[in-house]
Amino acid sequence: MGKNEINDIVSMIPKFLLWKNIWTLYDKEADVLYVEFKKPSSADETEMTDDDIIIRYENGEIIGLTVLNAGKRNYV
Repeated sequence: MGKNEINDIVSMIPKFLLWKNIWTLYDKEADVLYVEFKKPSSADETEMTDDDIIIRYENGEIIGLTVLNAGKRNYV
């Protein structure tokens, strides 16, 4: 990991501090990134965005994200 990658991660810390815990899992074979803000979680509603991100809700609160084609995205 280079200095630029570390700086990118550090710049995201304020966003991470919004939640007490965050769990992530990347399935390289499927190229899917799972981000959980609550465990255990049981989504009662989901929403698919135009850019292939599935937002999972429980009682109106966002509890997780599923990012499809995560490795193929052009992150800026």
